[in-house]
Amino acid sequence: MATDLDRIDVQILDVLQNDGRLSNKELASQVGLAPSSCLERVRRLQERGVIRGFHADVSHQALGIGLEALIAIRLDRHSRARIDAFLDHLRSLPELIGFFHVAGANDFLVHVALRDPSHLRDLALDAFSQREEVAHIETSLIFYSERRSSLPHVGLDPSVGG
Repeated sequence: MATDLDRIDVQILDVLQNDGRLSNKELASQVGLAPSSCLERVRRLQERGVIRGFHADVSHQALGIGLEALIAIRLDRHSRARIDAFLDHLRSLPELIGFFHVAGANDFLVHVALRDPSHLRDLALDAFSQREEVAHIETSLIFYSERRSSLPHVGLDPSVGG
């Protein structure tokens, strides 16, 4: 799929990742297309699943989030049923920001947002330590994080086409 993207598609993605609220007219101007052509390209990128949605970047502090952590989790046994059940459990947690199912010493890295250290302790004990499939947890506090506004162009040649 990525090889089907041309230079203009990549430019559209770059601009929208930095400001998803741009009007089609502004977007078209920035990438050098007529508004109708730009709108068609954006629709095609959405239909193909390249653009999966548009999101707001919300202040964690404004929501009462005073602490973030990564929780490394090792399961006791590995079976599809156990992993699927654990994935369902993760998705049900209101504190969840995201998670990774990984290879290595641990099976999952779980990114959570919390009010304070007491909330983290309660989450670790109630949501993870008491689950029978969890063999070990290790918590790392996040002091600072930064997220890129756009994805790297791994495997894309923006000079092609368009």
